[in-house]
Amino acid sequence: MRRDLFDEEHLLFQETVREFMAREVTPHHGQWEKDGIVPREVWKKAGEIGMFGFSVPEEYGGAGVTDFRFNAVIVEEIIRHGASGLGFGLHNDIMAPYLVDLTDEEQKRRWLPGFASGELITAIAMTEPGAGSDLQGIRTTAVRDGDHYLVNGQKTFITNGINADLVVVVAKTDPVAGARGTTLLVVERGMEGFGHGRNLDKIGMKAQDTAELFFENVRVPVANRLGAEEGQGFFQLMNNLPQERLSIAVAAVAAAEVVLEQTIEYCKSRQAFGRTIGSFQNTRFVLAELATETEIARHYVDKCIMALNAKELTVVDAAKAKWWTTELQNKVIDRCLQLHGGYGYMMEYPVAKAWIDSRVQTIYGGTTEIMKEIIGRSFGF
Repeated sequence: MRRDLFDEEHLLFQETVREFMAREVTPHHGQWEKDGIVPREVWKKAGEIGMFGFSVPEEYGGAGVTDFRFNAVIVEEIIRHGASGLGFGLHNDIMAPYLVDLTDEEQKRRWLPGFASGELITAIAMTEPGAGSDLQGIRTTAVRDGDHYLVNGQKTFITNGINADLVVVVAKTDPVAGARGTTLLVVERGMEGFGHGRNLDKIGMKAQDTAELFFENVRVPVANRLGAEEGQGFFQLMNNLPQERLSIAVAAVAAAEVVLEQTIEYCKSRQAFGRTIGSFQNTRFVLAELATETEIARHYVDKCIMALNAKELTVVDAAKAKWWTTELQNKVIDRCLQLHGGYGYMMEYPVAKAWIDSRVQTIYGGTTEIMKEIIGRSFGF
């Protein structure tokens, strides 16, 4: 079925992003995987061609466009080029709503121009060693001290953690207030007591810097709080999670599509028993199943993108998209690897890297189990 999500302006932007990826990313990504990090210069080059801050108002250096289709273009092109090290999705899709919608005028002037230019790299610090999907279980604290908060605690698995200049930290300002005791504070690089820990050694996504962060009596100005009042952090997080989960779903479907395309071509040329492996009924049946499920997922995700643009995407809709597409991504890539035989286990074949990189998709942004719980609770049980 014809995909009709993008208009001409999105397709033109797609060409710009595709050229950027081919020129500035693909030739270097292998080295970045060895280094365990993407150079900051790449962020600045991406900012120069307008890859960041679509929803940032023009007066602060952005495009002033609230159309998630542009975000989707970037995510899909990153996936198509196998560039799992780029943390652009987190910057654009996850961080932008916090810095655009929850900031006051002074904060906007201070942070948004650098956000849009790629000079300020962002991260969000939710997960802790003892608290992942259960955000109410976090232990990092922020105690008011005059015009500052004293922040103490530890975060882990933080994407962009090494490169980050601005980190939105989820902290407890009132440990006994439950959901109303959480506040979001922006911690800036260089604040005394704020430490970037080791770059974590992951199974996949080797070029993406994922770090531990430490806070020891970090004095964060009250002027760095997101929101006019304390205690709104949990609700702010819940409001923005659907877009985060949709971004993950966009990446999941794109990854399934790319690997499926590559595998179909492989099956047309790979010989076994004197014939191409694509001529065997089992191969055709496997590919038919994967192609059907991937296309159905694509149309649901595209529908979710338009719902988000219309401010109609619900938490439940996003949870459905997130768990189904990421589980499908793992299924598709695993079966495609099987069709590659022994070559699928060799890193010189893209399917091997895709298989390794895909596994985390059902975990971050809320595990599959948490997504099913969100959907199940919507039935009123």
